[in-house]
Amino acid sequence: MLVESQDDMELSWEAGDGHEAVSLAREVRPDVMLMDLRMPAMDGVEATRQIIGESDAAGTDKPRVIALTTFNRDQAVVQAVQAGASGYLLKSAEPEFLLAAVRTVHSGYSVIAPGSVHSLFENAARNSYPKGPDLSALEVLTARERDVFLLAAKGHSNGEMAESLFVSEATIKTHLRSVLDKLELRTRLQLVAFAHERRLLGR
Repeated sequence: MLVESQDDMELSWEAGDGHEAVSLAREVRPDVMLMDLRMPAMDGVEATRQIIGESDAAGTDKPRVIALTTFNRDQAVVQAVQAGASGYLLKSAEPEFLLAAVRTVHSGYSVIAPGSVHSLFENAARNSYPKGPDLSALEVLTARERDVFLLAAKGHSNGEMAESLFVSEATIKTHLRSVLDKLELRTRLQLVAFAHERRLLGR
């Protein structure tokens, strides 16, 4: 009802479980999917992984997935981002926030539920590298790309990074695309998760 009340949105379909979501996404490709992380038969994380993976393999435009969760520190949120979700929202989100999130993700940006995304990923990755950062993960990057990686991982905007590094925003966008490609990441949100998983942000 909420989606269909909007002039610029149309509801493509609804699925009762992850298997059905994967099948319908294959047949009728929506622009944006609201993916419940807790579903029978196949959960939202695996459904997201399969939908994004099939799109990559086929070279087709992939739906942008927004994960829906009940808890702000749900471990499944991290797994969904790793699987390719463009962000996450709480099921209790206000209608206006949900609609704005759909439009934001459709425009190519990430969305997150109110709260600290950094604390979410830090808590999830606490046991990944208990002895310290995995600096080898950044060996494929140039020195300037490492600068851009760390600033982006800390949540800086393109404008803020450009000002900090004394370059244009266009240059930042070029470096950021190269960073994502080299690290085989799809979104800036995955970049944040990647940085926390490998303890690259320090304290």
